[in-house]
Amino acid sequence: MPITSITLRRLCLPLVVPYRLSYRTFNEFEPIFVELETETGNTGFGDGHISPGSSAETREGGWNFCQEVARSLLGQTIEQAKILIASRSQESKVAASALATAIEMVDDNPLFTVTEDARLPLLVPINSTDLAEIPKEVEQLLEQGFCTFKIKVGKNVDADLRRVAAIQKAAGGRATFRIDANRAYDREQGSQFAAALDPTGIELFEQPCNAADWDANAAVASVSSVPLMLDEPICSLADIERAAQIDGVQYCKLKLKRFGSLEGLKQGLDQVRQYGMEPVLGDGLGSEVSSWMEACVALRTIRNAGEFNGFLKPKIRLFNEPLRFDKGAIALHRGYKPTLDRSILESCTIEKIRISVH
Repeated sequence: MPITSITLRRLCLPLVVPYRLSYRTFNEFEPIFVELETETGNTGFGDGHISPGSSAETREGGWNFCQEVARSLLGQTIEQAKILIASRSQESKVAASALATAIEMVDDNPLFTVTEDARLPLLVPINSTDLAEIPKEVEQLLEQGFCTFKIKVGKNVDADLRRVAAIQKAAGGRATFRIDANRAYDREQGSQFAAALDPTGIELFEQPCNAADWDANAAVASVSSVPLMLDEPICSLADIERAAQIDGVQYCKLKLKRFGSLEGLKQGLDQVRQYGMEPVLGDGLGSEVSSWMEACVALRTIRNAGEFNGFLKPKIRLFNEPLRFDKGAIALHRGYKPTLDRSILESCTIEKIRISVH
């Protein structure tokens, strides 16, 4: 089943409202989108959103990587293509995952199969920074069916603690909280914040310090009043093993774009649990494509709220039958396998390259 054509696209997906992180505010998502076709007419697609500031990977570098690797995949069998992409994935992990997941879709990987109707609860971010506006937003989100909230911190320890307390008060025991610093605190700030937290309703505290500073994150974990979760440092099975050795780290968050393929992602999630920790899954910066793929893996691995909620943020959806959101959860029906809305795909394409054997 040789690969005969590959189409690469750069997409622009405008967001309903800006998505604010400690290191960047996004007004649109700009994933690299990949489509593959084989000699027998089998097709598959995948994508990867490189988030500037999240790692050393750049959008331009990922785009160039996809073009170079795509040319080397033409004429290769599916198995040969998997090996080739895996051998180069460290050069541009997110871009490589876009190629690898398209290959898995062409190959009809069993992880894509939805065997029965399912609901996957989702986490939702709290956006209000004005303490007076928080109660209204909390009520609105509860009415939408959400019961796990993400609280972004990392700007100012005292202000962050006041905001967390205001959200806890507004929720009144009706929600669970994940607090995420997105690497914004230093060791001292992270420790001060984590030690002062009222643990009521808080599930975990995510990534207080720089991803490369394992010692600083370990120091925060040692004084935190709530369990710690590592995110950006978790990019391999070896990283999971290392995290398991740190007292106070009880969660690891994995994302499809860091583990290269659906199979690699499932292996990582299973290993987190084997080491006595609890896995969390999902990329809030992912498109409808990656949200769907992560949901497929979550069906078999996850028992908490998913973070694969990126599909809710853009104004447009890429599927003819959009990924269904219902009362705080993704609702998947048995046999669900999406197809692309070609008109929407073309409308949000800002660059396109087709490579073929003909």
